[in-house]
Amino acid sequence: MLNKKHISAFLAEFFGVGILTMLFLTVQRSTIGVPFFIAIAVGLVVIVLMFALINVSGAHFNPALTVALWTARKVSTLRAIFYIAAQLLGGWLAYYLFTYLTGSKFAPIGGHYTAKILLSETFGAFVLGFIWSSAMFQKLSTAVRASVGGVAFLLGILAASVAAIGIVNPAVALGARAWVWGTYVLGPVLGAVIGVNLYGLLFAPAKETIGETKSTSLKSLLTKKDVEAKTDDQSVSDKTTNKSTAAKTTTATKKKTVSRSNNKKRSTANRKKSR
Repeated sequence: MLNKKHISAFLAEFFGVGILTMLFLTVQRSTIGVPFFIAIAVGLVVIVLMFALINVSGAHFNPALTVALWTARKVSTLRAIFYIAAQLLGGWLAYYLFTYLTGSKFAPIGGHYTAKILLSETFGAFVLGFIWSSAMFQKLSTAVRASVGGVAFLLGILAASVAAIGIVNPAVALGARAWVWGTYVLGPVLGAVIGVNLYGLLFAPAKETIGETKSTSLKSLLTKKDVEAKTDDQSVSDKTTNKSTAAKTTTATKKKTVSRSNNKKRSTANRKKSR
């Protein structure tokens, strides 16, 4: 059953891709619509969006990344389906919002299948997936993950723009009218799957290392508790010793007092007798 958390995650991916597509279209259709400026704009907006939404949905903002994380068993099947649906819906609606605001429509720009475009998009998505997953597997802080994610999108677009438009995102490709199955859809998915899984298999922190770290921290915690327990026992022992010493001192003092009193009484009695 859907709850607030599920709805928030769905909307986070929907709005994230929608904003990303709108920005992509705005820069691409402007007079400075070159891959370098598109990459910078996308990278900056991804940093901001990831910082705001990473704790809500994980901030994929890319169906290719979601599929890759699903193959790496980092996302459940049901969640992956909902995320991809939200992302594609966000890109599709962004196109109609952009055309409504600008008052113009534009023809598809995806062209036809060519091996160069497929390989270019695959390589760009590989760079994106490899760098993006590095922050996820290392469990870095939110700010660092957002920064790394933005740079990953930026570098992925630049790498893919060698022989293609440089989209590396099927949802944005849908909004940009570049939806071609053999290039701008298949290429990003292949590249992201290879990049994410390659990093996870070869470069991610080993489970043994994580286990050793937990074991070490547990041992240090137990050692600290033992030290505290010994300290408490020592303090209790010291208190008991002090009490015992004080009691002995008090008893000895009382005995001395009684002895002095008896001596005085005897001396007084002897004086009386002598008189």
